[in-house]
Parts: sequence; C-alpha cells; structure tokens
Amino acid sequence: MAEFSLPKNSVIRKNGTVHKAADGATNVKSFKVYRYDPDSGENPRYDTFEIDLDDCGPMVLDALIKMKGEQDSSLTFRRSCREGICGSCSMNINGKNGLACTTAIEDCKGDVRITPLPHMDVIKDLVPDFTHFYAQYSSIKPWLQTVTPPPSGKERLQSPEDREKLDGLYECILCACCSTACPSYWWNSDKFLGPAILLQAYRWLADSRDEYTGERLDELEDPFRLYRCHTIMNCANVCPKGLNPAKAIAETKKMLVERAL
Repeated sequence: MAEFSLPKNSVIRKNGTVHKAADGATNVKSFKVYRYDPDSGENPRYDTFEIDLDDCGPMVLDALIKMKGEQDSSLTFRRSCREGICGSCSMNINGKNGLACTTAIEDCKGDVRITPLPHMDVIKDLVPDFTHFYAQYSSIKPWLQTVTPPPSGKERLQSPEDREKLDGLYECILCACCSTACPSYWWNSDKFLGPAILLQAYRWLADSRDEYTGERLDELEDPFRLYRCHTIMNCANVCPKGLNPAKAIAETKKMLVERAL
C-alpha cells in the first residue's frame, strides 16, 4: 500500500495541519475540523482546511467532501443521502448539532468549527459510536405489536384522524442531534433514553393500530428512562426535521398520569 502524503500546499504544525487553498483562490473560508485516530496513539487535534467557495457546493458536507477528495483523504466522516433524509452526516457545526448536508456554508459566520456529536465516544475524526444509541432504540421495540390477527388479505387500517396523530413523530431520522444536545442525556445516558428514543417510543404509543400500549408504558415508567427530561428544549432547537421531542415526552407522561387515575 502506498504511503499517504499530504498535498504540497499543506503546512504541518504542532497543534494541527493547515491545508491551504489552491493558489489564486480569492473566496476562501477556513474550516477547523476535529481529528482523532485512536490507532495513531496521538491526542485529538484540529486541522485547518482552507476551501475555495467558488469551487465548492453550498453545504458544509460539500466542503467536507472537497477536503477529503482534494486535501486529506484520511479525513473520516459519515454521509449517504445528501438530502437530510438518512441522518448519517450529523455532527456539531459551530457549536450546534445538525446535518452537514442541510447546513449552508453561508449561514456559518467566520471560521467553521466542525466536531463530532458531543457526549458520544469517537471512533475516528467525525464518526461517533452509535452502539449504545441503537441499543436504546431497540429496547423500545420500535415496531407494531398486536394481539388480534390482521384482517385476511388486508392491511390494518386507521382513520385519517388517527393517522394525523403520527405527524411530527414518524419523520424522525435517528440522527441523534437532539439526544446529544440534551444535558440530561449527557449526565444519565446509561439510564435515560433521551429525546430521540422517547419520541420514537411515543410514535408507537400514539399509533391506533398498536395493541401493546400498557406494556410500553410499563417499560417507560421508571425514574430514569423517562423522567430525567427537564424540558430544557435543546432537543427541539437542534432537530433538523423541526420535530419536538419534548412534546412527545410530555404526552407520554400525560398518558401515564391518565392511566393512574
């Protein structure tokens, strides 16, 4: 395997590498990108990438792809759809969680600082470890659970009114922007399910076709799994789909209270 070498216009500094824009570039913006490779044994650092915006797409993800393709092929990040649908490119951009593919460079003032989602362990560079997050998602059994058999040769139907109750819930793409912006999740992620998973849990509680409402509520009625939410509202502020996990959590608590009456 050929050794990786930096482009000739890159400058290696003690606290990180500076990747210069191409000669003659006049519309240049600097991106400070978090770098960490556990295999190297080195401490994390920030590398600086100078990007010619006249030769780059409009989104932060376009800049990252340009960095990797032209300046440093070892830069590691997740991406897939580039349309705000898959949630793969969730990261922290200038201090706010979001999707790189839907965050416009022109909306980022000054130098752009890009780091992985907060709180999570980092696998490499901008790639966080979602193992625990997905395990929590699995724990709520995110699928339709029923007792009665389905109608012969038909789907389980619901009224337009019941279907409307799922709006604002099913759109969640599990990007984890909300959960990793939640201080309660930072402190108690081993027990507290967090905004994303609790919104997904309520999605099934609100589904008129699901017949395991009682069992689902039993699983959530715990001092930590549900009740660590303190309505800080960071979750709603950062959700790239404009959803409100705090509202879903409040509705779940309401269901528990009504059941107890």
